[in-house]
Amino acid sequence: PPAPLPVKEEELYLVLVPPPATRESAFVHAIASAGVAFAVTRSCAEGSATICGCDTRHKGSPGEGWKWGGCSEDVEFGSMVSREFADARENRPDARSAMNRHNNEAGRTSIIELMHLKCKCHGLSGSCEVKTCWWSQPDFRVIGDYLKDKYDSASEMVVEKHRESRGWVETLRPKYNFFKAPTEKDLVYYENSPNFCEPNPETGSFGTRDRICNVTSHGIDGCDLLCCGRGHNTRTEKRKEKCHCIFHWCCYVRCQECIRVYDVHTCK
Repeated sequence: PPAPLPVKEEELYLVLVPPPATRESAFVHAIASAGVAFAVTRSCAEGSATICGCDTRHKGSPGEGWKWGGCSEDVEFGSMVSREFADARENRPDARSAMNRHNNEAGRTSIIELMHLKCKCHGLSGSCEVKTCWWSQPDFRVIGDYLKDKYDSASEMVVEKHRESRGWVETLRPKYNFFKAPTEKDLVYYENSPNFCEPNPETGSFGTRDRICNVTSHGIDGCDLLCCGRGHNTRTEKRKEKCHCIFHWCCYVRCQECIRVYDVHTCK
């Protein structure tokens, strides 16, 4: 048999040791699980998959001025596939599996929370005498923004061990009793995040040096926080932009080209 390929010690360490159970890991699991559910659900509605189709549960008279029509996206089916795919390896009785299962489900739940009615008007000259509506997923950017808010408000947990018939089992409980307990929609974690201010190949951090920051913001994109107290540099940039645009009948838009100067702030 061929000799085994040499494996560096640091590469073996990265393979065997999972990433820390931080809020960043919680976000990655949630958005990956949501991504699988989203893609499967959209493929079913578009007819790209042969084993599924539209959600046929929405029937009857829904309300005045509109009726069910189009192809309602079957998010339940997409979530089921995501559950089987993303949760397949999370069957261990340890805290990390419990955390991953919870965050995977939170990602799938975010899609269900954000489902909305999408309607099309029918009538003479585009009038809306009759509307047909169907359930639709939002753009995935909306789901990402929603989960980013959940990342910012993620709940810190502690690990508890207790004995069951199958042996020792680890579970999670909220670290702080005076905070509201997390629901199935919230992200959970139980380890502190590493320092992302400086480059660190073990954590995958590129650091924040030379990152563009917002000098007027007090949030995480602001120069005070993003630059980790090191300060920032400022330079001016000239950019070509379209300006003084005029609509000409019919039917085109003619614009001039303007040079505008912007201040760009980057972390030291």
